[in-house]
Amino acid sequence: MQFGLLAQGLRLSLLILIGSPLLTLAQLPQPINPPEPFPTPIPIPQPSPEPPLNVEPPNVIPPVLEPPGLPDTITIERFEFTGNTAYSDAELAEITAEFVGRPITFAELLQVETTVTQFYVESGFVNSGAIIPADQSLSDGVLEIQVIEGGLEEIIVTGTGRLRPSYVSSRIAVATKTPLNVNRLLTALQLLQLDPLIENISAELAAGSRPELSVLTITVDPADTFSLQLIADNGRIPSVGSFRRGLSVTEANLLGFGDRINTAYTNTDGSDRYDINYTFPFNAYNGTIRFDYYGTNSEVIEEPFDRLDITGDSDRFGLTIRQPIYQTPTQDIAVGLTLSRENSQTTILGEEEPLSVGAEEDGSTKISAIRLFQEYTQRTSRSVFAVRSQFSLGVGAFDATINKEPPDSRFFSWRGQGQYVRLLAPDTLLVVRSDVQLSTRALVPLEQFPLGGFQSVRGYRQDVLLTDNGVFISAEALFPIVRFGEENLLQIVPFVDLGRGWNVEEEDNQENETIIGIGFGLQLRLGERFTGRIDYGIALNEVDDRDENTLQEAGVYFSVTYTPF
Repeated sequence: MQFGLLAQGLRLSLLILIGSPLLTLAQLPQPINPPEPFPTPIPIPQPSPEPPLNVEPPNVIPPVLEPPGLPDTITIERFEFTGNTAYSDAELAEITAEFVGRPITFAELLQVETTVTQFYVESGFVNSGAIIPADQSLSDGVLEIQVIEGGLEEIIVTGTGRLRPSYVSSRIAVATKTPLNVNRLLTALQLLQLDPLIENISAELAAGSRPELSVLTITVDPADTFSLQLIADNGRIPSVGSFRRGLSVTEANLLGFGDRINTAYTNTDGSDRYDINYTFPFNAYNGTIRFDYYGTNSEVIEEPFDRLDITGDSDRFGLTIRQPIYQTPTQDIAVGLTLSRENSQTTILGEEEPLSVGAEEDGSTKISAIRLFQEYTQRTSRSVFAVRSQFSLGVGAFDATINKEPPDSRFFSWRGQGQYVRLLAPDTLLVVRSDVQLSTRALVPLEQFPLGGFQSVRGYRQDVLLTDNGVFISAEALFPIVRFGEENLLQIVPFVDLGRGWNVEEEDNQENETIIGIGFGLQLRLGERFTGRIDYGIALNEVDDRDENTLQEAGVYFSVTYTPF
């Protein structure tokens, strides 16, 4: 009891000491904000890959010889097709209509076989064909045509290294079901060529033991799956130290199933963060299940609040199932579900205190949420367009924070993100990014929409606005100014950023909700291993009158990414 009174007295003394007699806990700098992501590279538009596919001519399905005693001409009233699944009877009847209802010779009758076979082959069904079974009675004018639809006898995969051959063969098998179509096979090979686990892939389709069967041999050149990335930037909130440094280690094929594990550590002068995630593909359609965790320990080091010994710890557990529902070499559509749990705890002078809106009396905030997301990506040789939509439903389960009034763990929000990259000329890119969040009720800080700073509206400190709802849009162009060597490039990057944030329970007189920044940057790229960038942003309207104690607050942002291997 005496210690509690002493702590309260010390807290009051410090508030007076820093010259803020009316300061409340809600006005203190927050040690816990929405997590800042690692810098992500801009996707460069690339032409669709064309993996080599060598198709040997299949064995010809032998025609039926002319039965003895057949008249010189016959009249067919209707063809009856059997064995066809790729095309309907009506479609096959249409291409053979010229042989119906008139006298035809035996040579023309064999031409019917050729017509149907050629129709299949030209459509990509290279080992399918048609025959006219012998011993048929033509008394009723109906002639049976048997369609033999070909398939794969065997898939042979070589050269995969640590990657299990079944990873490749299972993805090919779903695209080569009977009847075999080489166009679908080529699409499956293109998708595998886009897979980061595969450097190169080639295939050969050869004749099998029967005319309608083929053997597919696939040769794979596996990609390097281990990588180490080092980063440094000033993308953290100044209250815990804006200068961030860290490393990320990734093994993209841990057990040979195409399973991926990533661990990362970043820190500032006042924070440490640990990340780990593991992704496992569970079907041949690139469906994945992912487990992720991060933990953060922070303390406020910004003067004069550093004397209050404000600390914050947070962690998050997530389980995500993602399933592509449509995939081509140029388009992807996927849906997914995430179950997440977030916990945070804040203290001041060693005492647990609710420093953020919605926190419980002991300073903790616990969020249980269900998130449903949808993703769409379109790629061409000149552009990349990607959008992501996510609906988040916060629930009160698993001892989540529940308050009499919001915010708490019960909420519903939608977030939409988009990016468009256009190749204007060699090494000249236009990049447009957007982000929007809408919520039906007030949100705790972990769920709010951050605006300002690195990878947001430049010209402002990180997360200068933290609101329930928000809109962000950014446009920048990358122009080459110096090229040296084949892969080294210096670019100038003019940009304009705009953001607007507002709360669900907005005060009528609240101002400065919109922030606009303009400026330019320089980006240096040395091959695929090193990227360095520095931006200078000018704030067109002020929302923060704090002193500019860091480069970030002066509108200067830098980032360095190095991938040694």
